[in-house]
Amino acid sequence: MFDLAPEYPYRDSTRPDGTPAPHALLAPVLGLLGAWRGRGRGQYPTIDGEFTYAQEVTFSHDGRPFLRYEARAWLIGADDTPVRPAARESGWWRLQPDGRVEALITQPTGIAEIAVGSAAEDAVDLATHQVACAPTAKDVESTRRRYTWEDADTLAFTHDMAAVGQPSQHHLSARLRRTTA
Repeated sequence: MFDLAPEYPYRDSTRPDGTPAPHALLAPVLGLLGAWRGRGRGQYPTIDGEFTYAQEVTFSHDGRPFLRYEARAWLIGADDTPVRPAARESGWWRLQPDGRVEALITQPTGIAEIAVGSAAEDAVDLATHQVACAPTAKDVESTRRRYTWEDADTLAFTHDMAAVGQPSQHHLSARLRRTTA
């Protein structure tokens, strides 16, 4: 039987920390690598009032030309303590030679998105190409996500959405601070 060591995948002995070198196609998004944490505000016509949330986002790679993406959020109360879990997502961002990004993002609520967009040295802009919803999932027609790193340690995030019969409009925005590189 083939046994994968805990440090698998591939370990690069030429790098001090043993991690693989980033693929050349990741150059426009290297500023995203690491973990980010912060606060944001959200709203939507089908939700009663504005809400505040905490968010954690992680981007990583294994040496191939795509990023592993994970995000989770919690609603937070007026006293800044978590009230309950909110959104959770995971997926892959595939970088193309022409600077295009193809993102596959899934949510445990039964929504799977394929988004396409572009990556620049300090921003990624993704818009829905296709959305698949499980039979009992909320009907989401489209999304747009923008990630802009204002400096090496600050990431701004905005998310627009068309869902449950509503036209595309602002849903979320957050400012995240780097917690690890």
